[in-house]
Amino acid sequence: MSTQKTVRQSADAVEENSLRLDQDKAEQIVDALNTELANAYVLYHQLKKHHWVVEGAEFLPLHEFFEEAYENVEEAADEIAERTQALGGVPVSGPANQEKRATVEFEGEDVYDIRTMMENDLEMYGDIIESMRDTIELADNLGDYATAELMREILVTTEEDGHHFEHYLEDDTLVLEEATK
Repeated sequence: MSTQKTVRQSADAVEENSLRLDQDKAEQIVDALNTELANAYVLYHQLKKHHWVVEGAEFLPLHEFFEEAYENVEEAADEIAERTQALGGVPVSGPANQEKRATVEFEGEDVYDIRTMMENDLEMYGDIIESMRDTIELADNLGDYATAELMREILVTTEEDGHHFEHYLEDDTLVLEEATK
């Protein structure tokens, strides 16, 4: 392990960027992107937990659904982090920093029934979707159309995944409940 301790960029600093976006504007957008990144990782960990603990008659399709959802979130987080860096910022990293920075809250370590878990996920998706829309508006208003476009693409996938949670939560099902308990 290296003993060199030279800090090349402070985590809270936004340096001049080669994209020629004004420093003040870049700082505002980096701040918003780091919130989106933190939110993505809170959602990622909650979805991953649900992937691990889901049980019941619909185990396999739900297990696979959660996997696809958290993979989408992880891919989006990577794109957000790379854009943050391109704008001269440092992507928020580390679970403690991400949790502190996020505007959404992890449901906790307890295991809930599948409907409750999915309702918690859908609620978090809704909060993240609203936050993403704000970030898109900010980027547009500051003239950072590339960030706005990137976030629009991520928003489409996020909304689609959120809508799939909504479908799972409908009351129509082919799975029969036990008539007597």
